Amino acid sequence: MNKSAAPSRLKPARAPSGGSEGHAVPSVGAIPTDMEVRAHADHHASLRLWLRLLSATTRIEDTIRQRLREQFGITLPRFDLMAQLEREPEGLSMGELSRRMMVTGGNVTAIVDQLEKEQLVQRQSLPGDRRAFRVSLTPAGRLAFDAMATAHESWVVELFSPLSERQQDQLHKLLGTLKTGRTEHHQETP
Repeated sequence: MNKSAAPSRLKPARAPSGGSEGHAVPSVGAIPTDMEVRAHADHHASLRLWLRLLSATTRIEDTIRQRLREQFGITLPRFDLMAQLEREPEGLSMGELSRRMMVTGGNVTAIVDQLEKEQLVQRQSLPGDRRAFRVSLTPAGRLAFDAMATAHESWVVELFSPLSERQQDQLHKLLGTLKTGRTEHHQETP
C-alpha cells in the first residue's frame, strides 16, 4: 500500500453544519461519526493514532457542546468567547478575541452581537479609535459564566474518568511531547 496516499483518502469528514460561528455542529439526530473506523490494520500506526485522537476529541467535544446547549442554551463558541473574557477582567479587543479563538473577525462580531443582546457582554470604544472596541463580561455574564464553567469542569472530569489519574498524567505528558514536536524516542512504559 502507498502510505503517502493513505492520509488523503482518509481525511476526516466534518459533521454537517447545523450551526454558525465558524464551527461545524452535528445536525439534530445525526449519528456520531467514529473517525477511527476508517483505519485498517495495514495503515501506519501514526495514522491509526491520529484517527483515534480525532475520534476521542470529537466525542468529548460533541458531549460538551450538547450539554451546554441543553443546560444553558449556549453554543460552545459563545462559551469559549466568555471563557476568554473571564480571564481578562478589563476585557479584550475584538482583534485579540479573534486571534485567541482562532476564528475570523466576522465570527467574533456575530458571537459578541448575540451575547450583547443577552446582556452577557458589553462593548466599550477604545480611546483614539472609534472603530475599535474592547469587550468585557457584564456582571450578569460573569455570574452565568461561573455556573457554566463549574458544570463544564465536572463534565470534563466525568468524560476522562475511564482513565486513572496516573493514565491522565501519562497521556498529558505524551500529548505535550507531540504538541511541541520533539522527536526524542522514549522507551515504552507499561
